Amino acid sequence: MTQTVTVGAGAARRRTVRSVPAGARQRWTRRAPLLPALIFAILVTQIPFLVTLYLSTLDWNALRPGRRAFVGLANYGEVLTDARLRAALLNTVVLTAGSVVLSVLLGLGLAILLDRRFPGRGVVRTLLITPFLVMPMAAALLWKHAIYNPSYGLINGVVGGSTDWVSRYPMLSVVTTLVWQWTPFMMLIILAGLQSQSLETLEAARVDGAGPWQTFTRVTLPYLRPYLELGALLGSIYLVQTFDAVFTITQGGPGTATTNLPYEIYLTTFRKFEYGEAAAAGVVVVIGTIVVATFALRVISSLFRMEDAR
Repeated sequence: MTQTVTVGAGAARRRTVRSVPAGARQRWTRRAPLLPALIFAILVTQIPFLVTLYLSTLDWNALRPGRRAFVGLANYGEVLTDARLRAALLNTVVLTAGSVVLSVLLGLGLAILLDRRFPGRGVVRTLLITPFLVMPMAAALLWKHAIYNPSYGLINGVVGGSTDWVSRYPMLSVVTTLVWQWTPFMMLIILAGLQSQSLETLEAARVDGAGPWQTFTRVTLPYLRPYLELGALLGSIYLVQTFDAVFTITQGGPGTATTNLPYEIYLTTFRKFEYGEAAAAGVVVVIGTIVVATFALRVISSLFRMEDAR
């Protein structure tokens, strides 16, 4: 009997030892199809970023191609102390925050509207989503020429006069264009949250005597908080990189009124030809974007945990 048990235990141990490599092979079998995409992503993103890090440590002006000196972190000091770059940073914050806040608020209102049943809701939903499908450069050209133009633009055609809206309100012009394009994105995220809300919870609030406003502020809005945060964070990641609208509508002007960091990096590279300084500014933008993306990933993880809990 003892011998039989011993043999059985040995066989069990052999089976356990053999199952570990088999499990590892299965894991690699599942992961192997993803390796080409991973290698491609590394080649396309990480290697250029490492090259940018290297360039950011050089004093390199294209007008003096023979002079290229290692300066360490001096370019980062220049980026953080340069008056134009500080102004560009402030403009980036104003442009991004203004566009995101207005887009979220309008998206919330439109999502509440589309959450109700009414004739033609499908057509209205399609029309409201359309601006997000327009290419950024095409949207900027549309607003600059068809809406803001002082001679034949839509606004002056409706209200009268010949106001040059871009010159008089440059930041507002760019923000309005971005809000028009990004409101559908926020609307879709918030609408998904509204349609996943429990009807029993809403009915219980009505039975307890809560009015429409109380139900919205005390039940619906807290429930939508993760969706609002997700829309705001994802919108911030994209809008902090805005270049098309600034370049097309205002060219960063008048003066530096709408010059944000991506456009200032463009000017530093192709007007001042300071490649090292432009690379340092790009690294700063990437670090800021990574910080925002980290919060976005945490919000997404919390949403998944909420779905699993339900």
